[in-house]
Amino acid sequence: MATAAAATVTVTAIALLVITEQPLPGSDPLGAAVAQVSGGKSGLQLESARQKVILQTAATEAFSVTSKPKISNAAPPPSSSGGSTGSSGGTTVPAAAPPDPSSAQGIAYSLLGSYGFSTSQWGCLKDLWNQESGWRYNAENASGAYGIPQALPGSKMASAGADWLTNPTTQIKWGLGYIKATYGTPCGAWGHEEADGWY
Repeated sequence: MATAAAATVTVTAIALLVITEQPLPGSDPLGAAVAQVSGGKSGLQLESARQKVILQTAATEAFSVTSKPKISNAAPPPSSSGGSTGSSGGTTVPAAAPPDPSSAQGIAYSLLGSYGFSTSQWGCLKDLWNQESGWRYNAENASGAYGIPQALPGSKMASAGADWLTNPTTQIKWGLGYIKATYGTPCGAWGHEEADGWY
């Protein structure tokens, strides 16, 4: 501990000498060394570090809290023990983590609320469209069903946008509207899919 204190005093003395460019009385060897350092690269680095500390201190003192953080009332994530029972008459709601926001799944996840669905419905929607289309916007089957939600015929999705053939967002919006109107929730649609093989 004494060594640490001595080192701190030495560094402070050197920094003081570099800043003021005045040697301390009775410290000729140290003063000579500091005089050499202060004109070189090390002295400039010390001064630069000093300026950063001054700016950081000023910024910290100027910081103030303008409002209290808001606490989310979001529902807890589904348990990982296989899900919970949904509101569709006993359908198992699969647990699923939020997807990458830039993916088709991420787009669907972000749109759930705008259709009145909670994020607890995400697992059902994910499994439903995994089975129907693998979340591919250009998925097509022999019956003529097309896109992520497998609209039959695919041209039905034109009601959500003229770019329905290639735009996952347009397809997802149509699909969520169809699910809401026909089954009430994604878990309702997934329950029908599990029971009958289609929705």
